[in-house]
Amino acid sequence: MASYVLAIDQGTTSTRAALFRSDTTIAAFAQREFPQHFPADGEVEHDPEDLWATTLSTCRSVLAAANASARDVAAIGIANQRETTLLWHRGTGRPLHRAIVWQDRRTAALCAELKANGHEPLFAARTGLLLDPYFSGTKLAWLLRRAAAGGVRAEHGDVAFGTVDSYLLWRLTGGKVHATDATNASRTLLFDIHAGRWDPELLNVLGVPQAVLPLVLDSSAAFGFTDPELFGAAIPICGIAGDQQAALVGQACFAPGMVKSTYGTGCFALLHTGAEPVASGNRLLTTVAYQLGGVRSYALEGSIFVAGAAVQWLRDGLGVLHSADESGTRAAAADPAQEIYLVPAFVGLGAPYWRPDARGALFGLTRATGPNELARAALESVCFQTVDLLAAMQADWRDAAGALQTLRVDGGMAVSDWTMQRLADLTDRPVDRPHIRETTALGAAYLAGLHAGFFPEPDRFAALWQRERRFTPQMDDATRQRRLAGWGAAVRRLLT
Repeated sequence: MASYVLAIDQGTTSTRAALFRSDTTIAAFAQREFPQHFPADGEVEHDPEDLWATTLSTCRSVLAAANASARDVAAIGIANQRETTLLWHRGTGRPLHRAIVWQDRRTAALCAELKANGHEPLFAARTGLLLDPYFSGTKLAWLLRRAAAGGVRAEHGDVAFGTVDSYLLWRLTGGKVHATDATNASRTLLFDIHAGRWDPELLNVLGVPQAVLPLVLDSSAAFGFTDPELFGAAIPICGIAGDQQAALVGQACFAPGMVKSTYGTGCFALLHTGAEPVASGNRLLTTVAYQLGGVRSYALEGSIFVAGAAVQWLRDGLGVLHSADESGTRAAAADPAQEIYLVPAFVGLGAPYWRPDARGALFGLTRATGPNELARAALESVCFQTVDLLAAMQADWRDAAGALQTLRVDGGMAVSDWTMQRLADLTDRPVDRPHIRETTALGAAYLAGLHAGFFPEPDRFAALWQRERRFTPQMDDATRQRRLAGWGAAVRRLLT
């Protein structure tokens, strides 16, 4: 009997791997950071070889740490940074360009052109998404134009498109499998989330040939086997989900009305809405939560482009922090009389504003402002943006009064007690942090283990979820309302 499921969590700034036991505890864990590339303002890229190398090294590291072999692994599950877009040559496997990261804004003009030509209602109706550079479709259109200029005939099937999951699957299987799952497909602007298929009309609008697209499978399915040379024996790959949907699964949010928020490089809140997609009237996204047994479940999603990235900026860009872990301590020591607001629109603003042209700004600076106040402003900016997302969800979801009372949180920033307490204070609702922090990896592991018979059905798996700590609101209402008004004023000043 296999002892573990191996989860790959390929994120924006690092790749993680974890070996999970059947009781969901972690037997071994590894993480590797990789470089970020910024060719121009608003452009963000990754070297595909960095994504692959860190995936391979972290997987090998956890196997070695647990003294495990490939035969001890029941299955592999993959969670991935979602809208990041790759195009590679099928024959050689060579990427035709660096991966264009989800944060990248280079296709803002193309999105504006498509909107001006009246295409956004069609895309919104079919995909649940808005026309924004965030999503993969316009990135792919940009890459295909570059490929065509280089003489590559995409319509003949010479090249393959994929989000990071598809690229890793291709590499893990030695180029034998070109596939994705419904959650990742639903983030491309090319996938009809109602019919569950690539949409010919949307492909035509963006100039994307069907031949470049991967096969779309369930989130828990037989995706193929690893090349035996990678780990010493072939391991089945049985689960794939975009990282935010994987976190939803890892947080055991299987019932409609449950909501989770993940705080990593960005922040993403998902509200499970059940078997029927809910169209947002507040510029949230309608997306596939997961697909099991051919049946899709849906979610409303709010996307914040900059969360932990704001702390990285203070550390790496300004040098006012020695480490990200220092931010909470500095925030706690900030002068309460200084109400500094950071609107971290470094790569535009996501939901519910969707302004790719916006850029970041600090408001309320004084001569007394120092590293402590900047740290507090960075952490609070994430909390304020979460308030905006939950307000939009509450307006969209018919049972909002009962559904959004508690927020389940995960991600690197959720480790900070100060940040989670301020989140509870500003959202005015309890915040639950789970015992297992690596919920994205756990979600990927669960989807793989479910197909492999390693993990039980969702209701029994949900019973394994445990709360490590609950943060309850402690801020008085007058202070909360004053701070929220200050945030709203800062955003309005930025956008006008």
